[in-house]
Amino acid sequence: MLFTVMMLLFVVSIAIIDMNQYYRKGQKRQIRKAGEKTMSKVRTRFAPSPTGRMHVGNLRTALYAYLIAKHEGGDFMLRIEDTDQERILWTALLDIIYRTLEKTGLIHDEGPDKDGGYGPYVQSERNKSGLYLKYAKQLIEQGDAYYCFCDKERLDSLKSTVSESGTEIRVYDKHCLSLSKEEIEANLAAGKPYVIRINMPTEGTTTFHDEIYGDITVNNAELDDMILIKSDGYPTYNFANVVDDHLMNITHVVRGNEYLSSAPKYNRLYEAFGWEPPVYVHCPLITDENHKKLSKRCGHSSYEDLIEQGFISEAVVNYVALLGWCPQDNQEIFSLEELVKAFDYHHMSKSPAVFDVQKLKWMNSEYMKMMDFDTFYDMAEPYIRKVITKDYDLKKIAALVKTRIEIFPDIMEQIDFFEELPEYDTSMYIHKKMKTNEETSLEVLKELLPVLEKQDDYSNDALFETLKRYVAEKGCKNGYVMWPVRTAVSGKQNTPGGATEIMEVLGKEESLDRIRKAIELLEK
Repeated sequence: MLFTVMMLLFVVSIAIIDMNQYYRKGQKRQIRKAGEKTMSKVRTRFAPSPTGRMHVGNLRTALYAYLIAKHEGGDFMLRIEDTDQERILWTALLDIIYRTLEKTGLIHDEGPDKDGGYGPYVQSERNKSGLYLKYAKQLIEQGDAYYCFCDKERLDSLKSTVSESGTEIRVYDKHCLSLSKEEIEANLAAGKPYVIRINMPTEGTTTFHDEIYGDITVNNAELDDMILIKSDGYPTYNFANVVDDHLMNITHVVRGNEYLSSAPKYNRLYEAFGWEPPVYVHCPLITDENHKKLSKRCGHSSYEDLIEQGFISEAVVNYVALLGWCPQDNQEIFSLEELVKAFDYHHMSKSPAVFDVQKLKWMNSEYMKMMDFDTFYDMAEPYIRKVITKDYDLKKIAALVKTRIEIFPDIMEQIDFFEELPEYDTSMYIHKKMKTNEETSLEVLKELLPVLEKQDDYSNDALFETLKRYVAEKGCKNGYVMWPVRTAVSGKQNTPGGATEIMEVLGKEESLDRIRKAIELLEK
């Protein structure tokens, strides 16, 4: 009797365990159905093709992928997608990618130079092992893909014009899907060139979820049987990135919204393999000030373009982070560490982001103001030396411009008068606010000249005290004296420093020489 009761309890307990397991499995299925990934660690990737300088859009993709990973304590991976062999120039261009990531602080945890156990991290190297062909053939066996032997002539016949501008599209008509097994084997045996295409459904719809744009549904009839393996044996970008993202445990895929139209095809591949799709984060388009797509023609489309134009790397990264993302408190100036803490991709915008060069210049100037002087001087010195050949204290000149410029090339226009006094018109001495004109300016300069000739200390402070005493004796406002002196020693209306700051750099002899020339000019 006791044995019977114990057996009954055992059976009941097993049944309860089975029910709990069933419930948990069902719960897991519901979670996945809702589009939530079951993950232990966030893993993102930046997967550029080494084809040139890093476009601002690519930099933003890398930055957002980095921030998503680091915000959650995850891993950021670098993967090189070199499936388009005709465009690859390799070593030099790969160096650009490494250099840009290093200079921007987007240090990858894994990549071609850092094996984290998911390598190789270059698609051509992965292709050598037959990896992509293996998965493509799996799809063929499942009936989810097929060999296509159509030549160029036939494919061209499928083209059709879809707009007044003459845009052509080519939708494959599944011609080779109907080939018999014998025909396929004969073509392969004869060495006939082929591609492998996915077999997309022609009826119904496909829905996918994007974290920014929400649920998007497309008609399957609009989906082309895209190529998975090209005739050269290389995988297409669309196929390779799905296989690699899965095998490398990528949890979040960040890319531009131009890839939104391809997402249903990606999901079809995930579905065919029985793999869980990643979280999609599609970034909004970046346009120029005219709301046209940012292009090389605009002159500031790449990271290196901007650095060559005199922008600071940290400012560029900060600005690019705000192209499509808005922090909750409207803060604008962020260090990379602050961005990691604050970044939440759920606050990204759907609307195109305008690349405003003037806004970037403002931000760059803020970074210059915050820089320690030695760092600023190291960066400013080459621009100063392009203009100044005389034996001046260049650090004093740098100190004058530090808070008055937006980008480093601005320095040259601001300081050129130090090298040589420009020709100027006496009308510059007329200033309504300062209550000066040619006559009053001439009087001031003639009275000050002997005072300044006697003075040996040409430091800013000493000179300022001298002019202050003269102002007090004259019983006038500071500007009544400072304006004509500054005009005389600079020949410019706008200068990075005041009269005495300029005179300190010029020194006694050059300052006096310029004042004497001003007197001569005003006496004519």
